[in-house]
Amino acid sequence: MKDKNTQPTPFTSYQKLAVFLLAITQFTVILDFMVMSPMGDILMKSLSLKPASFGLVVSAYAFSAGISGLLTAGFADKFDRKKLLLFFYGGFIFGTILCGIVNSYLLLVAARIVTGLFGGVIGSISMAIVADLFSLQQRGRVMGFIQMGFGASQILGIPIGLYIANAWGWHAPFLWVAGMAGIIAIVIATKLEPINKHLAVQTDKSAFRHLIHTIAKKDYRVGFTATALLSIGGFMLMPFGSAFAINNLKITENQLPMLFMIAGLSTLIIMPLIGKLSDRIDKYKIFAFASLWTIVMVLIYTNLGVTPFAIVATINVLMMMGVMGRMVPSTALVTAIPEMQDRGAFMSINSSLQQIAGGIAAAFAGTIVIQNNKFSPLQHYDTLGIIIVCISITSMFLMYRVDKLGKKRSKEKSDAISLTMQEV
Repeated sequence: MKDKNTQPTPFTSYQKLAVFLLAITQFTVILDFMVMSPMGDILMKSLSLKPASFGLVVSAYAFSAGISGLLTAGFADKFDRKKLLLFFYGGFIFGTILCGIVNSYLLLVAARIVTGLFGGVIGSISMAIVADLFSLQQRGRVMGFIQMGFGASQILGIPIGLYIANAWGWHAPFLWVAGMAGIIAIVIATKLEPINKHLAVQTDKSAFRHLIHTIAKKDYRVGFTATALLSIGGFMLMPFGSAFAINNLKITENQLPMLFMIAGLSTLIIMPLIGKLSDRIDKYKIFAFASLWTIVMVLIYTNLGVTPFAIVATINVLMMMGVMGRMVPSTALVTAIPEMQDRGAFMSINSSLQQIAGGIAAAFAGTIVIQNNKFSPLQHYDTLGIIIVCISITSMFLMYRVDKLGKKRSKEKSDAISLTMQEV
């Protein structure tokens, strides 16, 4: 008898539409954040910023996103998820427009805070929608497609964003993202159906009480911690990626868009493949292998000196394979923990803690990395690599616990369904 995991449940036509809309929404939100990394060198030189100051620009978004997630968590299961998505997506568009019109460092930080307040919640709402519309046996593939937004933002978004920034200044990419997001918001409003089944199983009348009850559950806290740790590594390396490539590896500004495009193309291919494997093979095994792969590649990359472009691009692709290979199965595993009535709150808290942890990591990384002047190499970037290795090892143990909790929850649901069928 074949394992049911070897026969993935097919998607309905509406589910395919929902996946597309969630994926394209994530594309714009990820692009808004991702474009900060390749523009890091441009912003640091244009606004005369030190690494610590630029780290604050990145962490400002993360901190505000985290605070917003905590503040809205109690309300996340009290409204139709479609309406909630549109409200926060509209706020994200407004914040992105602000980023495109400000003209000083302090105003940019303020604009990033506004964008984070709204944009940081969108991912958690999307994950709650995924948990509502798709079975656990489908979620690996769903996460693979949604996380393709990461790769797509590098293939199309980041190179185009860099080109626009070089041609019209660093404000222009933000206005471009806002324009795309506005069109997508209209499509969501007209095509996505209401998502409100969770409203029928609510037990907490008070939003604050719902928040406290969600945080108080021990199983949930394991998932929160595992996700927060995973975000730290990305937030440590990413903000200074372009500055490291240009000043240490001696990649030219003209080669930088191509470097991001190659890495993005690889993730666009890898993500759906990882998603399918996650639904066919044990999700934790995929995560553990990808984590070990990431550890090796991070140690290699962060210790590079002046390196030919072809080698840098190859190592970048191999490193992204590991990083993205962890993201899909870990996200799918975490979505199996919460009950339906807690999903919105769980995802909001999970996302907020992830953002806060990432904000702390970006700010902390800014204090470790040193640059003597605008054009000198970054120092102590390899130290970040060692920290990330230690965190990755810890996250493997935590995600193992998440895997066990998810399987336990799935078995309990299966037993409950079997008991109901017997009674009928």
